[in-house]
Amino acid sequence: MLFKKVKSEGLAHFSYIVGDQTEAAVIDPRRDIDIYLEIAKKEGMKIKYIFETHRNEDYIIGSRALAKRSNAEIFHADGELDYQYGQLVEADKDYQIGRLKIEALHTPGHTKGSHSYLLKDYDQNPWMLFSGDILFAGDVGRIDFYGEDNIPKIAALLYDSLYNKILPLGEEVILCPAHGAGSVCGSQIADRELTTIGIEKRSNPYLQFQSKDDFINEVGKTEAKPKYFETMEAANLNPASAKNAPFIPALSPKEFEKEMKKEDTVVIDIRSDSDYAASHIPDSVFLWEDILSGFVGWFLENNKRILLVNNGDYPEKAVSYLFRMGFENLVGYLARGMLSWHMAAKSTESTAIINVAQLCNLLDTRAEAEYLLLDIRKEEEKEEEGYIDGALEIPLTVLQANLVKYAEEIDRGGEIYIFCGSGMRSMTAASLLENKVENKVKVVLGGLNAWSSTSCPIKIEE
Repeated sequence: MLFKKVKSEGLAHFSYIVGDQTEAAVIDPRRDIDIYLEIAKKEGMKIKYIFETHRNEDYIIGSRALAKRSNAEIFHADGELDYQYGQLVEADKDYQIGRLKIEALHTPGHTKGSHSYLLKDYDQNPWMLFSGDILFAGDVGRIDFYGEDNIPKIAALLYDSLYNKILPLGEEVILCPAHGAGSVCGSQIADRELTTIGIEKRSNPYLQFQSKDDFINEVGKTEAKPKYFETMEAANLNPASAKNAPFIPALSPKEFEKEMKKEDTVVIDIRSDSDYAASHIPDSVFLWEDILSGFVGWFLENNKRILLVNNGDYPEKAVSYLFRMGFENLVGYLARGMLSWHMAAKSTESTAIINVAQLCNLLDTRAEAEYLLLDIRKEEEKEEEGYIDGALEIPLTVLQANLVKYAEEIDRGGEIYIFCGSGMRSMTAASLLENKVENKVKVVLGGLNAWSSTSCPIKIEE
């Protein structure tokens, strides 16, 4: 028997390949599909089926590309959409792979046509559930893709899918969701790699409600959507049949600078925050490689021309991350990194940093008019960690989406100290603000554990 989870780092996306004897099935394949073919080849199996749990929003599905290479049948969900490939999965039908069966369960809620796939063991007992974006470890799928007016209706569908279809399968059933912690598809996904229906039944806050009305009231909210979601939704109705990640060229400082001047070009610096702070190209956006997938979709539309700055090696990981999300207009990367930029005597900027302890001491000796503390944490973080009294609160993604609007409010006088809990996202915010405001921007390193300001105390709301 074959079972493999394929993790796409950055996106926190999980796809799966399962099989028995000589047959296998893949659930929610990513765009770069060679890994599934390699696994099947190693196990001596043929990929017979490709199952999609729903039409994805955060990455381009690899179903058509994989089917072209493997001759597998594609079954997708969301029958109301105008798919240009594959066929609609049939609810309650069993699909055979070797001695195992996979039953398609219609579990609407994230989307109207969402399906989960129940793997049955050799005795036809429920064994594993591939739940897509319906149920995660510690969280459930978002329900706002059909607009605010439809949220109560979709929330009711989600409740029925969770409480009346999934929970009755049995506590021992292994749960295999489509995303892990860090995904934009869930704000509270637990960092729990392995889970079961029983574990979620006991610990998932969304599985503790006594009534459907209480559930609807709790999950019924509109959440922000990254810019690229709509592009992904359209692309996934007719994804490319086969395509490899692009190979991007190394550019000399002269070539790089020439490309920078072209319309719709963005320079993304994927180095560490300390490297960026020390020296960076003016007007570049800081998105450390490890957070690139989680944030680039909030900042850029897919048609932007992208130039990358790293330490000079080929940025293979970053190219893969961007490719999976549909960013294909990758122009090149700076050969030899900032070293070559400095040797060519090109202009640079630096970003000031300060640690939490230093900032707290400074705040207690300065008048309020001399500084602005900008807190870019998400609301969930502030609820858990505490609120900084007197801080201007603008989450990073909201700041970016309304940069012109907020820049004037932020630049109201005094030095600007940006806080996020570690400094990583603050450096991104600083990269956005540095040339939009007149007052000096400083990034605060560290979290609330070291916060001890008496003028700006931490408040915990009950």
